[in-house]
Amino acid sequence: SGAFDRMPTRFAYTTVVDTASDPANTFPLRDRVERGEIRGPRILSAGAALYPKDGIPVYLRDLPPEFLSKLPQPGEAAQARQLVRANLDSGADATKLFIATPQADGSTRYMVPEIARAAAEESHARGRLVMAHPTDTAGMNAILDAKVDIAAHTTIGRSSAWSPELIRKLVAARVSVVPTLKLWGYELDKNKVPAEVQTRLVDGALKEVKAFSDAGGQILFGTDVGYMFELDPTEEYELLGQAGLTTMQILASLTTAPAGRWNESGK
Repeated sequence: SGAFDRMPTRFAYTTVVDTASDPANTFPLRDRVERGEIRGPRILSAGAALYPKDGIPVYLRDLPPEFLSKLPQPGEAAQARQLVRANLDSGADATKLFIATPQADGSTRYMVPEIARAAAEESHARGRLVMAHPTDTAGMNAILDAKVDIAAHTTIGRSSAWSPELIRKLVAARVSVVPTLKLWGYELDKNKVPAEVQTRLVDGALKEVKAFSDAGGQILFGTDVGYMFELDPTEEYELLGQAGLTTMQILASLTTAPAGRWNESGK
C-alpha cells in the first residue's frame, strides 16, 4: 500500500491500467485492493504481454534470465491465440502486444503480422481491448494491420514521424493513443542524449499528439509509471498542454475518454 500511497492514491487516481506485468504479482495485488485489504485504485491489467519471437526489447535484458525465459514469444498464430486465451482466463482485462521491439544492435524486431492479427482477433472475440507498443512508424502501421485498439506510446525520431496519411488511418480505425510524452525525456536522459537533441525529438512527439488530436484522434492519459520511477504526473500534464491540448481535453484524457474506450461510460 505504500507504493499506492506515493502515486495513484496521492494523485487521486481511482482506476489505473497496467499495460503489462507479471500476473503472479499484479493479480493478487488487485484482488487485495478489491477485498479492501489495502487502499488503492481499481486495477485493470493486461497481464502477460506477448513479444515477437526472439524479440525481447533491449531495455528488459537486465532482468533475471529465469524471468525473461517466461515472457511469451509466440512463433505461430495458433500459439498466440492459446496464450491470449490463457492470459484472459487467468484474469487479464486486456491484451498487450509488443508489436515492435528495439534490440541491442539498434535494429527493431517486429511481431509476425499473422501472429499479431491472431492475438488481436482472439482478444476481440472475448470482448477485450488490445494495446500495443509501436516503437516506430512501421510498428504504428502494424497496429493498424492487426486492428489494435490502443497505441501505448507515441514515437520519436525523424524516421518515426507520423505522416498525415498515417494519422488519417489511425483516426479512421479508432485507434486511441497514450502519448507517454514524459517517457521520452526519461529515456533520452538515461542515454545521455544532448539537451538540444532531446528538445528536437520531444518536439516531434508533441507535434504528433497535436496533429492526431486535431484530426479527431482520442488521447488517453498515461506516463508509463512503473517502468519509470518518477511518480509525479505533473510533467505529463504540462507536455500535453505544450502539445496544444486544452485543459478540458487533458481532463477528458483522464476521465471520459478512458471510460468510453473501456466501455464504462455508464458506470
